[in-house]
Amino acid sequence: MKQNKENANPGSGKGERFSSSGFILAAIGSAVGLGNMWKFPYITGQNGGAAFFLLFIICLIIVGLPVLMAELAIGRGGRGNASTSFFKIGGNRTFGRLGLLSVIAPTLILSFYSIVAGWTLHYAVQTFSGKLFTGGDFSEQFNDFTSGYMSIVWTFVVMVCTCAVIIKGVSSGIEKFNKILIPGMLILLIVLMIRALTLPGAGEGASFFLRPDFSKLSAEAALVALGHAFFSLSLGMGTMITYGSYVERKQSLGAATFAIGGGDLLYAFIAGLIIFPTTFSFGIDAGQGPGLVFVALPAAFSAMPFGSLFGGLFFVLLAIAALTSTVSLLEVPVAFTMERWGWSRKKAACILAALIFVLSIPSLLSLGLVPELKIANKGFFDFMDFVASNILLPLGGLIVTIFVGYFWKNVAEEVGLKSAWFRIWLFMLRYVAPILIALIFLYSSGLLKL
Repeated sequence: MKQNKENANPGSGKGERFSSSGFILAAIGSAVGLGNMWKFPYITGQNGGAAFFLLFIICLIIVGLPVLMAELAIGRGGRGNASTSFFKIGGNRTFGRLGLLSVIAPTLILSFYSIVAGWTLHYAVQTFSGKLFTGGDFSEQFNDFTSGYMSIVWTFVVMVCTCAVIIKGVSSGIEKFNKILIPGMLILLIVLMIRALTLPGAGEGASFFLRPDFSKLSAEAALVALGHAFFSLSLGMGTMITYGSYVERKQSLGAATFAIGGGDLLYAFIAGLIIFPTTFSFGIDAGQGPGLVFVALPAAFSAMPFGSLFGGLFFVLLAIAALTSTVSLLEVPVAFTMERWGWSRKKAACILAALIFVLSIPSLLSLGLVPELKIANKGFFDFMDFVASNILLPLGGLIVTIFVGYFWKNVAEEVGLKSAWFRIWLFMLRYVAPILIALIFLYSSGLLKL
């Protein structure tokens, strides 16, 4: 029987490849997730607005982009999954085993990220239908939903949609999916930004986001900005290594790195120009935490002319951002199992999607139905988030910087940078990024107190 191109071993170099534009859009889709629209606004609000945003940009340049290029280079150089690419490049089995962390991390992340993605789909439906605005207490509505059985149903819907895209393969699935959704997301961003900037009192919110007050910065704010710059690019979780393995040789990794970083930054910038004018216009505290999106903003939409329309568009935007990320997260373990055990793409996607959905059940239950479901005094949802985001991702990033900076002898040929730029990039990977990532790890894991 003739083997389907999509089922070819991705590490063999015979699997399908992204087109240049498809790769950029898919990588931007992976990087641009819920964190930019959900987490970025409230941590910016908590840490002084514009000054924090500038700090985030600096951190993105000095840590995010160098590590991003390193991950893409590992993937393309090794033409394998997030684990075997290390061994194929350097012949060092230790790094291949350590690379397993970059397969485990996205698997764990998807088990709770899919839950939040399900919330966005539910809220999009509820907002467009007007049902979200029938009650007055949005906090109670959110708690009732997240602690009920419908949250499980929406998580299942997310995993089915994600699996369906992955089954289609690299070019026919992931690339086409992102070529439709990423431009659509940009259109929604612009529409919502215009609406937000034309609200009464929106200028004060825009000023908060665009005029820096450096007196509000602190050492803790610097570490928060550093951590978000690292995580917002999907680093340390194997997605960029996996996507890098599907990149054509003619693709400039330098240009791709700046395009992905620029796309991530543009999304965060426009998100700020949506969130802050809206919150200031309706007297909402932009730094109130995770409840900003699912509790405070619905209250703003309910008081806004055509609130059901703009609220619905907002949650559709969130859902698109979430789904482009869930696709990249599932592709990592799927690529691993296809190469490691020779599974077909369909078999790998279906089995892993089912297993990850089952893994999400304890997290779902811990949010309300079984609140006593805890590990180390943390709810199961929070525990999974803590282990994956605060331990596995920084460790994955450290492994990348150490491997590329000190063990990969022919890295210059793969990245294709001019000598001066290459020396700067290698210096950042060897001496700057590892220290800063170690600080991220110490701070996010609670070992470093400020």
